[in-house]
Amino acid sequence: MKRSRTGKYAGLTLLGNSQASFPASPREARIETFPNPCPKRDFWIRIDSPEFTSLCPVTGQPDFAEICIQYVPDQKCVETKSLKLYLSSYRNVPSFNEAVVNRILDDLVTACKPRRMRIEGKFVARGGLSLSVVAEHPSGNNKPQDKLSC
Repeated sequence: MKRSRTGKYAGLTLLGNSQASFPASPREARIETFPNPCPKRDFWIRIDSPEFTSLCPVTGQPDFAEICIQYVPDQKCVETKSLKLYLSSYRNVPSFNEAVVNRILDDLVTACKPRRMRIEGKFVARGGLSLSVVAEHPSGNNKPQDKLSC
């Protein structure tokens, strides 16, 4: 039985929608949010996406990564099915790893306006080198040694 959505959940169009499809690009994706159930308290939400894929803009080869999203919500939380579809939209997008992580941060901050957010992309080694990219909101003193890893 499908429940109708009214009120504060009326904007959630992807959750429970079996017809929802993978967007062709992040620009076409929709990141949905819902009201924070505890807006007076600071608490961290952590979402791990261990099977992220994008494309190298030079070689066209796939870049595989684990994307770790950590944030303290303000008034809105990110709905995870829409996030899954959004992240999958990078599969056919040629982008440098650094650009990918920073765009994810920008798009999520625009969608949910968190108090704090940290995105870490841990990209699989190529040619003997692995790459990790960390982007934070608000931007500030980003000393890698001071941060907890995903």
